[in-house]
Amino acid sequence: MGGSQGETLVTVEHKVKEPRQAKVILLNDDYTSMEFVVRVLMEIFRKTGAEAERIMLLVHEKGRGECGTYPVEVAETKAVQVHSKAREEGFPLRCLLEYI
Repeated sequence: MGGSQGETLVTVEHKVKEPRQAKVILLNDDYTSMEFVVRVLMEIFRKTGAEAERIMLLVHEKGRGECGTYPVEVAETKAVQVHSKAREEGFPLRCLLEYI
């Protein structure tokens, strides 16, 4: 076993590709309550109360607010959760994804 006669050492490099990312953006509307937006941010996006308030104010004042950047599949799931929760509670809250 000690001999390495006729053996070739092959090095294989595997490049791990980072998953594609997407930003989740909440959009302002004239009907969804600020309290509901804060609750969505805390429950779905796991934001603290202070973070949720800050993002909600961006949505209210600027028309949109970024909830976070996630792998595409996670971002899509969160968008579905937002729309589903909003419909359950009778709000037209919408969000969109910006693919990076």
